[in-house]
Formats: sequence, structure tokens, C-alpha cells
Amino acid sequence: MTTPRIPPRPVDDWTDEVDEALSVLRAQAPGTQAAAPSGPATRPRSHILGIYAWHPDLIRGWMPFSNHLRHSTLSDRVREIAIIRTTWLGFGEYEWAQHVRMSRAGGLLTDAEIDALGEGPDAAEWSDADAAAVRAVDEMCTVKNVSDETWLALDKQYSREQLIDFVFTVGTYDMHCTAFNTLGLELEPGMTGFPAGHRRGK
Repeated sequence: MTTPRIPPRPVDDWTDEVDEALSVLRAQAPGTQAAAPSGPATRPRSHILGIYAWHPDLIRGWMPFSNHLRHSTLSDRVREIAIIRTTWLGFGEYEWAQHVRMSRAGGLLTDAEIDALGEGPDAAEWSDADAAAVRAVDEMCTVKNVSDETWLALDKQYSREQLIDFVFTVGTYDMHCTAFNTLGLELEPGMTGFPAGHRRGK
């Protein structure tokens, strides 16, 4: 694919309906009040929101759940481990790049840990607890389930709410890989994508 199948909607083309729908994203963040629709000067210019902007009804349905995953019972570190490994396996370059940047900026993962997420659960960097989380991601993304042994290792460290949030986080970002690869979501200027050797078929 050399061009996006559905390019981001130019922000000057957004309607009041799009602005209102995206206000759900701001309103659902913890500790915030419902925000008034934004105008052209303050509209976010990310490619991913530009794709959503073609479909306000999808935004209204999707964003509250997306916000739950961003602020779920998982620790920020475990959430980012799950997302970065999932998007690595699913070749979801945009989400991988975005979450690698966020993890570095927030001090959630070291560069060595980010590199280890490209290697897998047997990387020397991981504790047993971290290795279990990475292995669970691998199993969910490849066989669409988790072995009893891996589940037991997760169950020893997470509550039931956390287990559910972990599973839905991995499943959601695996879906993102499929959806955005199919739609042709491209990196934004300044985003650092996958290492050169990590491409489908390599």
C-alpha cells in the first residue's frame, strides 16, 4: 500500500458534529468536566483522530471505552508493556511508535525494556512477572488464547479486574493493528517507526 485507503480528514473540513463527538474524549478523562466543542484552531491534528473524524457516531461509541483502557486498573507500566508488544507482533507501527514515545517520556519503560519487547518473553531483561505478561500477549496474538500455565502466572499478580482489563487491552490493540493497517494509517512527521528490519514477511 503506497497511499492511505482512508486518509485523515483535514481539520478544516471537520463539522460541529465531529467536534462534539471528539469532546467525549476530553469529557471522559478522570477529573475533568465535559468540554465544549473545539474550533478549527484547537483541533488535534493526529492522523488517527483524522480517520475517526470521518465517522462521528463511531467516535461517540468508541471513545468512552478507549478512555477506560487508558485509565484502567492496570498500572501504566503493565498497560504499555501489553500495548507495545501487541503492536509489535501485529505490525501496528503507528500505535507502536506512539506508545514507545509515551513510555519513554513518562519513564515507564527503559530503552532496554522497549528493545526486549521486540524480542519477547524470554528476553533477559524481564522478571518472571513481566515475562508472564509478555508471554500472555504472545499467546493471545498468535493462538487467540492463553495457556493455563501462563494464566496462573498472571492470576498470581493481578486482580480479576486487572486480568479483564489486560485481556481487553491486548485484544483491542490487536484489533487496532488489523484496522489501521487495512485503512492505511500513516506515521505523522517526526514519529519514529519500526526498526528497518521489522516489516511483514521479514
